[in-house]
Amino acid sequence: MLYMTLIICFALSVFITPFIKKFAFLIGATDRPNQRKVHQTVMPRLGGLAIYISFMIGMLLVHPVNQFSLAILVGSFIILITGILDDLFELSAKYKLIGQLAAACIVVFWGNLQVDFINLPFGGQLQFGFLSIPFTIIWIVGITNSINLIDGLDGLAAGVSSIALITISGMAIIQGNFYVMAVGLIVLTSTIGFLIYNFHPASIFMGDTGALFLGYIISVLSLLGYKNVTFISFVIPVIILAVPISDTFFAILRRVIHKKPLGAPDKQHLHHCMLRMGYSHRQTVLLIYAMSAFFGLIAVIYSQARIGGAIFLIAVVIIMIEIIAEKIGLVGRNYRPILNILQTLRTNTVKNR
Repeated sequence: MLYMTLIICFALSVFITPFIKKFAFLIGATDRPNQRKVHQTVMPRLGGLAIYISFMIGMLLVHPVNQFSLAILVGSFIILITGILDDLFELSAKYKLIGQLAAACIVVFWGNLQVDFINLPFGGQLQFGFLSIPFTIIWIVGITNSINLIDGLDGLAAGVSSIALITISGMAIIQGNFYVMAVGLIVLTSTIGFLIYNFHPASIFMGDTGALFLGYIISVLSLLGYKNVTFISFVIPVIILAVPISDTFFAILRRVIHKKPLGAPDKQHLHHCMLRMGYSHRQTVLLIYAMSAFFGLIAVIYSQARIGGAIFLIAVVIIMIEIIAEKIGLVGRNYRPILNILQTLRTNTVKNR
């Protein structure tokens, strides 16, 4: 039944998207070009509605159930409405945050999805106590926004989300977690159907309707697989989502260093930096896909590693992300602490020969 449902979700998304495109133009849900945006023509938004409708049909057909399912669906509807309103009226950051917090609180308080503790690698537990609620809410809102922030090129957010969903669903299969696997695959096939129209050159954008929904679902699914587990296991969703998380982290760091408001938009995100390096629109998207797939593979390897190997992989991933960020100027041209150290070491090595 699941296989047939996945085919239906994909086909439905492919079929619905052109109608959503016409509907978006009809109601004025369009994205106009400006100095900060890459596209040059007026584009229809609201494409995420096709993903959501296909997702809901899939959920009705398969009906995967656990104790969190109703709260997750209600939260997804709240986040959908928030995205639709933003695509129509371009809500301020404050009102979007209110919608995201409402969706997160539904899952945390009604669904009782909370990360209560983490088992530490060398024994003992890290109990979150009263911090478990804010920690879980921050995770959901943070990942939701990180997916939204990378939605700057044709097919970028949809593709990166699809790769994350493949990894999450694959690891759910390994763990025997049917609910996470089923929901992940339903969202995946619905997104891939939309991606046919969204890949460069796109004929429709997913808008905040899609980006917020995908970010919300991915954040919740990544928690469901690793609630109250070892520290090593909890790092897995962080690695899976390394691209959007690191892009968001460096965006915050960039604004702090340059003393700009955290909500201030700019053209310094990962995809902007790669475009300035001379990569084409399509090449940039495909390279970021490759990065996401690489981190997904690392997450799978990491999940099977022993403690020593897992800690080594964490160190490698962190250093790799930092070097890439410095190399492409993700924080700023003068922000190169690791590269400067490597340059100094290389210079000293040459002098000593």
